[in-house]
Amino acid sequence: MTITAADVNKLRKQTGAGMMDCKKALVETNGDFEAAIDHLRKKGQKVSEKRAGREAREGVVIAITNDDQNKGIALHLSCETDFVAKNEGFVNFAKSLSHLALDNNIDTAGELLNQQLDGVKVSERIIEQIGKIGEKIEIAQFAHVQGELLVPYIHAGYRIGVLLAMNKKGSDQLVQAGKDIAMQIAAMNPVAINPEDVPEKIRKHEFEIGREQAILEGKPEHIVEKIAEGRLNKFFKEHTLMNQQFVKDSSKTVRQMLKEVDPNAQVIAFKRLSIG
Repeated sequence: MTITAADVNKLRKQTGAGMMDCKKALVETNGDFEAAIDHLRKKGQKVSEKRAGREAREGVVIAITNDDQNKGIALHLSCETDFVAKNEGFVNFAKSLSHLALDNNIDTAGELLNQQLDGVKVSERIIEQIGKIGEKIEIAQFAHVQGELLVPYIHAGYRIGVLLAMNKKGSDQLVQAGKDIAMQIAAMNPVAINPEDVPEKIRKHEFEIGREQAILEGKPEHIVEKIAEGRLNKFFKEHTLMNQQFVKDSSKTVRQMLKEVDPNAQVIAFKRLSIG
């Protein structure tokens, strides 16, 4: 069977694979489009297996919400090189996965991999992309957040994505405050919203660091614990969101800024995904 340029172009549009790969697939399958698609997927699977041990340290982070702003998805689609991460097709693929997850109320990356994207499982779509691009690709991070008001933020270049959840809807001013807080989270990377939310493992670790520092500094034994407690409180001030200095106005904390906008508004959750 003669394989025409139109046949090759049609398969390329269907699969996103390279022209030569499409031509070889059609030749191998005697022009059978379905078999050619399977052939390309199998090629992608081989690439995936070959690169399974490689590190995918680059990629993009997408953060989106639904129209009602009460549900949000943040997704990190990883790849191996910055060159691929900046490719428009790769970014659009990450966006399509994010919207699919949002539209279907997906909670985990595993659930997303089993969803259908244009009639094909997401896991197979990723294999297609691996075959097309030639790099390891995977859903490296995934978050689903709900709240009365969800505010997304994506840092320039898709390297950091934040979803901020608040306890109530409000004015445009409150939404803007939410965006400012999301930017704060991207910039300052807090470990929790408030001190009481800090995981016990981190709390103990920071206390021990403060204690060991005090001992090394030669502080009297009877005040070592007190010094460690003071340093732990300093850690809370610098690393919990509501107690951090507001990056847009260091004369106030994030808590004070939000209270000025709406005394009843609270941050109830956040997710921060980043590259690297």
